Amino acid sequence: MDFSFSPKVQELRMKLQGFMDEHIIPNDHLHHEQHAAMPDRWQPIPIVEELKTRAKEAGLWNLFLPQSTHGAGLTNLEYAPLAEIMGRIPWSSEVFNCSAPDTGNMETIERYGTEEHKERWLRPLLAGEIRSCFAMTEPDVASSDATNIQTRIERQGDDYVINGRKWWSSGAGDPRCAVFIVMGKTAPDSPDKYRQQSMILVPRGTPGLTIKRMLPVFGFDDAPHGHAELLFENVRVPASNILLGEGRGFEIAQGRLGPGRIHHCMRAIGLAERALELMCRRSLQRRPFGKPLADQGVIIDRIAQARIMIDQCRLLTLHAAWRMDTVGNKEARADIAEIKVAAGEMACQVIDWSIQAHGGGGVTEDFPLAYMFKTARTLRIVDGPDEVHRFQLGRMELNKYKPPRNSQAGAPA
Repeated sequence: MDFSFSPKVQELRMKLQGFMDEHIIPNDHLHHEQHAAMPDRWQPIPIVEELKTRAKEAGLWNLFLPQSTHGAGLTNLEYAPLAEIMGRIPWSSEVFNCSAPDTGNMETIERYGTEEHKERWLRPLLAGEIRSCFAMTEPDVASSDATNIQTRIERQGDDYVINGRKWWSSGAGDPRCAVFIVMGKTAPDSPDKYRQQSMILVPRGTPGLTIKRMLPVFGFDDAPHGHAELLFENVRVPASNILLGEGRGFEIAQGRLGPGRIHHCMRAIGLAERALELMCRRSLQRRPFGKPLADQGVIIDRIAQARIMIDQCRLLTLHAAWRMDTVGNKEARADIAEIKVAAGEMACQVIDWSIQAHGGGGVTEDFPLAYMFKTARTLRIVDGPDEVHRFQLGRMELNKYKPPRNSQAGAPA
């Protein structure tokens, strides 16, 4: 395996880092100020919209789409270092049209949608004209086991009728959100529990679809993006809105979530790098007890340990991306599970150490660390909680040592 950057990726990295240095990082405070001053926090933030035009002109647009005619045509391994660069500033991904859940939704529609779906939804998503929502998790069941979901999608003539309740539906609060990808059960009595579910496209404004509330995360509302609780009451959409066909929801979810986890993990590594940078700068500037904080042994130890942890996670994530590109998402599921656990835990620890080095300032909005911690801590739940990934990893590891089912070997002495 070779993780060195191709000339194409190296050029994109340099262009992207240059754009971040010139336009994103200097405007981080302006982004916060503009958002805080807006009478309606759910409207697009001016600096983001301004920089989108610059990003398009720079050719830094839709970088995430793997091997696609619509994007940069990058593999997962090639995109990973770009996601890390964008991850340093949480709001920057939208500037390049590379933010969740739109990335996963665009990949889903491109892979599994009809030509009609692509013309109506994919084209404006790729252009950054609209945004989207992914609605899978439910408040009434343990959604870490997605076979539990209860939302019903029932065929009635030429339509499907949807009833159910969702929450943590990312993107629903944005007024530009024009389409929802909804997962529900079309065949709840099927003996194959992985063929009960389907995914369907629901346009915003469809009668019966209600945004009940927007959910704050550690006190942050994440406007104008946000995470919503949704209610579907006899929501009727054309049967042609089904993706891939009835019973294919799990298949779509696996195709969607694999690349998304790579993106999440690399962005988490970017967050951790920024947190380490802030910790180093703070440690050199602050002088408790008559000498720089950086002279304290505990701080030096944490900085060293943070560097080790970040580099370990980066290599682990690049390996997972390489595996996805070479053997496919299904065969790389153990590698994906590993990074999903490792990156979130690592980022939380590094950011926590940085907060500690900043003292009281670390938990205020004077520094970005509180928001960064919120982002990293949430990662340990979204796209499957750590415990589920550990359980799957443990079973896969044990299976290597179990005798074949038809083995006649007796129990060990």
